[in-house]
Amino acid sequence: MRSLWFLLFALSATAAHAQGQGKLERGKYLMDSVVACGNCHVPRGPQGQPLMDKGLSGGFVFEDKAFRAVAPNITPDNETGIGRWTDAQLAKAIREGLRPDGSVIGPPMPIEFYRHLSDVDLAAIVAYLRAQPAVKNAVEKSKYNIPLPPNYGPPVRSVKPLRPARTASYGKYLVQIGHCMDCHTPRDEKGMLVMSKFGAGGQVIPGPWGQSISRNLTPHANGLKDWTDEQIAKAVREGVDREGKPYKPPMAFGWYKNISDDDMTAIVKYLRTLKPQP
Repeated sequence: MRSLWFLLFALSATAAHAQGQGKLERGKYLMDSVVACGNCHVPRGPQGQPLMDKGLSGGFVFEDKAFRAVAPNITPDNETGIGRWTDAQLAKAIREGLRPDGSVIGPPMPIEFYRHLSDVDLAAIVAYLRAQPAVKNAVEKSKYNIPLPPNYGPPVRSVKPLRPARTASYGKYLVQIGHCMDCHTPRDEKGMLVMSKFGAGGQVIPGPWGQSISRNLTPHANGLKDWTDEQIAKAVREGVDREGKPYKPPMAFGWYKNISDDDMTAIVKYLRTLKPQP
């Protein structure tokens, strides 16, 4: 009987370990590719180059007439990062934009898009963040010249996962959690996304790199209509246009290069379904 108990315990522990490893691997893939949180939370040098050796310790400043936002430290440091946050608190901050003290996380954190994160992928991202080295780096608080909303919507109770597939519907999910349209949709004078122009580009994004203007991602003649699937994939992964001219940051080429072929196929299929925008 005792031998059977030990066998069952060992099998259970092995299964739990395998499940944990699978969760961590999924979290690493998402963070190193389409979700690309490091594009904002990795500190940058004077020319805007990511300082990867500093991890997700924050400090990059986003200057805008509406705010001076500073990316926070999201390493598990107890004093300057998220080390004292519970998994549930961290998940709520990511998907609902609410810190443990109830305060609202402001832009450019793309909460409207992260609300689509499935429970499984959200848990995987949390597991990945927990596994990162703790880096002590106190950053200044963000300052806003606009009122922040009390919340970004009702609490997100649960989001069922989609089965990964080379389909437009899964591509839509990836584009949502990759918050592509947070930059590639125009904003009005109040800084709000103009959803009637979804995907039309035109945002001017300043930074150490100068100014970037987001391009049109819709299948319009001014957008991707005449681009091949291969050209779109290369632009996303390598940050170059059809003539090989390099794009400027803040597009996360250093992370998007890791998007799998299946996921890239799904993303391109979804972009083809967008309403053409001039």
